[in-house]
Amino acid sequence: MTLSIGALEASRWAGLVFATGPNEGVGVRLAFTDPGGRRRDRDDWYWMVSLVGPHAPDGSYARMEFDLSAEASPESEPRSSTLIVEWSRGSDAVALRATARSPGRLELIGDAPWRWDPRWAEVEEGDSAAMADAADAVPLDGWRAVSGGVEIVTAFAPATRRRMASDATLDVPARPGEVARFLDVAENTTGRLVMVAAWGGAGAAARAARLVERADAWIDAARRQWGRRRPRAADHPDLLKSIADNLMWTVLLQPETARLYAPAGRRWIFPRPGVAAGSAGRQPGASTAPASDDWTVFGWDSFFNALQLAAVSGELAWAALQAGVRSRYPNGCVPNWRSRHGGTPDRSQPPIGSYAALRLQRTHPDPDTLAAVYPDLVAWCQWWVADKDGRPRREGLTPGLLAWGSDTALVPGPGLVPAWEEGADGHQRAAWESGQDDLPLWDEADWDPDRQVFAMSAVDLCSYRALDLECLSRIARILRDDTAADRFATGYLRLVEVMNRVLWCEDAGLYLDELPSGLSARVAASNFLPLIAGVPTRRRARRMVETLCDPARFWGDWVLPTIARDDPAFADQQYWRGSIWPPMNYLILQGLRRYGFDHLAHDLAWKGARMFLADRRRTGMCRENFDSRTGAGCGHRFQSWAPLFALGALEELEDFRPGFWP
Repeated sequence: MTLSIGALEASRWAGLVFATGPNEGVGVRLAFTDPGGRRRDRDDWYWMVSLVGPHAPDGSYARMEFDLSAEASPESEPRSSTLIVEWSRGSDAVALRATARSPGRLELIGDAPWRWDPRWAEVEEGDSAAMADAADAVPLDGWRAVSGGVEIVTAFAPATRRRMASDATLDVPARPGEVARFLDVAENTTGRLVMVAAWGGAGAAARAARLVERADAWIDAARRQWGRRRPRAADHPDLLKSIADNLMWTVLLQPETARLYAPAGRRWIFPRPGVAAGSAGRQPGASTAPASDDWTVFGWDSFFNALQLAAVSGELAWAALQAGVRSRYPNGCVPNWRSRHGGTPDRSQPPIGSYAALRLQRTHPDPDTLAAVYPDLVAWCQWWVADKDGRPRREGLTPGLLAWGSDTALVPGPGLVPAWEEGADGHQRAAWESGQDDLPLWDEADWDPDRQVFAMSAVDLCSYRALDLECLSRIARILRDDTAADRFATGYLRLVEVMNRVLWCEDAGLYLDELPSGLSARVAASNFLPLIAGVPTRRRARRMVETLCDPARFWGDWVLPTIARDDPAFADQQYWRGSIWPPMNYLILQGLRRYGFDHLAHDLAWKGARMFLADRRRTGMCRENFDSRTGAGCGHRFQSWAPLFALGALEELEDFRPGFWP
């Protein structure tokens, strides 16, 4: 039996899901009510995380820490760890322990995630075979459920008791269809709540009842064992730790398939289309937002997440990559984002899937999975240049080059997109396709309503396209599809030739976007992307590096800003208007390595890692982007691709070098 267990629902950072199959399973979650009556549940925990702790890929040990005094809002600044949640999975049981050091009521709730059925029911005296199973063990006080033909039985430690009479402000009954246990924690005391769940056939209840008595010893031993066996990186333990912990806590479940995936972060699950705020479909604990969809996959985030997970688990890395390519539409478009009930069929995102797949094949060879994703990657590659009204879909100003765009006819109708996408024009949707949503370079580009693309040839998209063609050629060779390999290689050489002829500017020492008036004068970090695709000659690559190292433009203590330091928009430090972003740093780092600029690559990698790790130690967070004047973290507080900074430095160590380029 395959049973997926973990904090696999986005709002369940303080809890577990037991998934017995597609759309089947049960869950448990924690809630807390302080003496003033303020209750914390579901999404509230996101704002209260004080430390993202270890999480073994096999579930043998996981730990998360929260500040119970923190506000459940974006203004919160969690500092202390007054709630520690730990769990450990064995072959046929899992133990969960919650330790609270703040007065209030700690609540353990048994329910069903994603509107699943059935739910837990309390075991009562003389109830079913469960009591018979436990007859020779300690008396069973717990819950049981049957899901997908699998019986799951819980037992509670003596310290966990049923709800008792108390102040009415703390008397929070379970919602219909849920069961609960409550633990009151007094001032200056520590409360401990322990549960064991066992599954399988006959004997599950007896195992749960026996194991709950040893749960503390089990969890403590699991913590010590993971501390001894977790992978390490020589004299830099924080590098691998920051990747492993943050990425493992990001892995979620797609409930209708029971497959695992890695979203952009636990707050990046978009609202379910057509469900308004205040409706009956709203998740409990989300009082002002529409109900979240069941999952949300972002295009290039998935592929960066796969590269990071490769440092932890090859199996999970391939799963993340597969989730990315499986999000594609029948016409080949791997969208900007897609959820179970929504998505962006009008636009894609930077095509780095083949690069990630080739990297995974080098580090965790899996020819069968590579062969399975290859047709999707090929279809995506063809989508960019497929015929649209007699011209390639994303053709730029010069034939052979490309521009970002949006297929207007495919934009979902009103009510089928998130509120912030309602009424967005083609120019904005094309900017979203680029992944650099508000990059000042797009301010220079007019929208061509007839062709539905920016009126430009974009250096970044042309570079991604060249990289995609080159990697697909290599993948095709591995899979012995020599005809396709030759076709991709020819396409790559043709694109490189046009980029060198049209987009290179000797005076700027860079490839520049082509506009109707000529080459753009504005430059961004993404203007260095031709390096990773092998576009420039050695001489031109050296010119690019001279520009990169100019402290008046890009270099400095905090690197790399998304746009040049002398750009008028640099002071904005808003999103892609000056901030430092992990994916752009990582891709440019690979380009420097490709051309043998090892000293500069080393400097860039460690500047990024030190910035990221310092902010993580200071705040406990894993930020979306960073201020390029101070190095302070900005944006979402737990973003999946942030540890790319650590991955870049990890690859500087001999045992972790990617060894990708010849």
